[in-house]
This record gives sequence, structure tokens and C-alpha cells, in this order.
Amino acid sequence: MDDAAVSSMPDEMMAGLPPLLLGTYTPKIDAKGRMALPAKMRPQFGGGLVMARGQEHCVYLLPGSEFRRIAMQIQRTSMVNKAAREYLRVFLSGASEQSPDKQGRVLVPQMLRDYADLGSDIVVIGVGTRAEIWNRKAWEEYLADTEQDYADIADDVLPEVGL
Repeated sequence: MDDAAVSSMPDEMMAGLPPLLLGTYTPKIDAKGRMALPAKMRPQFGGGLVMARGQEHCVYLLPGSEFRRIAMQIQRTSMVNKAAREYLRVFLSGASEQSPDKQGRVLVPQMLRDYADLGSDIVVIGVGTRAEIWNRKAWEEYLADTEQDYADIADDVLPEVGL
């Protein structure tokens, strides 16, 4: 949904929705392992964020409230569902709470940098209620591999969201 479509929604429809994280940014990770949050994303992360292992070897950046919502949802099913228990263990054991400093920088923990093979050359993408940090080369390869399927996937995904 583009910005015009979102801004034309009635306020009562928007009231319960979190702000969307959108776009592609190319900050750097400095020698101390810090990265500057993209300026357009800082309002969503100003109260703190959680970094966690993501899918396809990226790092998820989640506003604290979104992280808690996801963790609680997984936890509700984890006692009876082996896959959910295993996912929750890996997801939570790799999570790290962070608060941006006055310059909007956050530390990307070494464990997560290793997991996602993050050097200084990274990409941060907005993915709705979360952002993802990718190794720049891995992101470019993923995007190239996925772009052809993008149109094909649309046939399956878009009818389910009403487009």
C-alpha cells in the first residue's frame, strides 16, 4: 500500500496500526560495531528496539512492542508445538535489546554480526512492522534471485490481501 493509500484511510482505521517501516538504506557499521539507524526509521525505534536472528541470515530490528507481541504469540503455542518451541528458543536466545544513542546509533552485537555475515557494508530495509539488516552483497543476490519470482508470487499473495 503506498503512502497516498495509507494517508487516505480514515483515522479510525489507522488508530490501531503501528507505523510502517519502509525503504532501503545503506548505513555503515563502524569499527565499534555500531550503525546509525536510518533517520526515517528513528521515530519507530526511539523508545528502544530488539535485534534478533532473522530468516535468510539477516538481522531483524523490531520496535520493543512488536517484539513482545511476536514473542507472546509464539509462546502461546510453544508448549504444545515442537516447531514453535524450537523457533522461540533460537529467536529469543539471539535477541538483544538496544536503545539508540543521541546520534541515533545502535550496537549490532557481535553474535548477530557473525550470524548475518555483517561487515561495514550493509543494507537496512523496511519490511512493514520490522526492519532487516543484510550483508549488502547477500541482499543484492537475494533481490536478484527473487525479483523474477516477484510477479509470480503476486498471483498467490495479492488476492489474499484484497488486491
